[in-house]
Amino acid sequence: MTEEQEAELEEQADDVEAEAADEGADEAEGLQEGDFVELEYTAYTADGDQLVDTTDPEVAEEEGVDDQGQEFKPRTIVLGEGHIFEAVEDDIIGSEPGDEGTVTVPAEEAFGEYDPDDVQTVSAEKIDEDDRYPGANVQVDGQQGYISTIIGGRARVDFNHPLAGEDVEYDYEILGEVDDREKQAAGLFEMFLGMEPELWIETDEVEEEVPVEPDEDADDDEPAEPEFETETVEKETLYLEATPQMTMNQQWMMGKQQIGQQIIDQIGVDRVIVQEVIDGMGMGGMGGMMGGMGGMGGGDIEEALEDADVDADEIVEELEGAEE
Repeated sequence: MTEEQEAELEEQADDVEAEAADEGADEAEGLQEGDFVELEYTAYTADGDQLVDTTDPEVAEEEGVDDQGQEFKPRTIVLGEGHIFEAVEDDIIGSEPGDEGTVTVPAEEAFGEYDPDDVQTVSAEKIDEDDRYPGANVQVDGQQGYISTIIGGRARVDFNHPLAGEDVEYDYEILGEVDDREKQAAGLFEMFLGMEPELWIETDEVEEEVPVEPDEDADDDEPAEPEFETETVEKETLYLEATPQMTMNQQWMMGKQQIGQQIIDQIGVDRVIVQEVIDGMGMGGMGGMMGGMGGMGGGDIEEALEDADVDADEIVEELEGAEE
């Protein structure tokens, strides 16, 4: 068999595998990677001692975490994007809305195995005075950890995740699949920021500068200057109202570019525009902050002086005398 024949057989085999994969995808039933789903869930460590996460407000109240500024309600996630533990995603794929399940996530797939080498003794001078007590969350040399003990000028800092070494038991219920793109976007923002901003999607006409193909008959010896022309194109835009709460959100301040790009990729819009709205406060203007009292201009001042029977020239002379 010649090399050409072998290459042809390999190409045919690849085509057969691709067709089989396409058929398998068509036959797949239930929820699949890339689907948006709304979930209710509660996760505890496997021994049941510590709450890991929940969407249930009653559970949050029982565990005393309902006062942390977080809203406890069902969450929207995208399957296959790592928004929840992989073992839970694997259990959900192929399921249907309304299904429930319980998954035990082993420690190495949850928050990692406990590593004794990640417990280090450091100088207390590296820690802010207000944080020099056992249990304090601290950052030392760029690493996040917590103080296990502190004696004199030395602190024992554990850089393992607080739940390292713990298996996690995850109970979930699939409330439904989310098809509306505005609801999908709102759910993602809720997951990223812990808040759901006001948003909407519109299609806008936008003028763009696009490069012009070079003239094929031009002299190749001289590189042509790039030329551009203006075209009107349609762009699907997700508009987002930036509230004071959002603009001060730490996650948004640190990662707005990455969050915006994920929204673009997963929702399928062309761009995200964040709008800041400044509402009036009913104070009736700035009064005498500009141009004299009551916002008066030069002409208004002269009229006011005449009404008060005050000679403007006399005032100027008095001011000049005071300067001397």
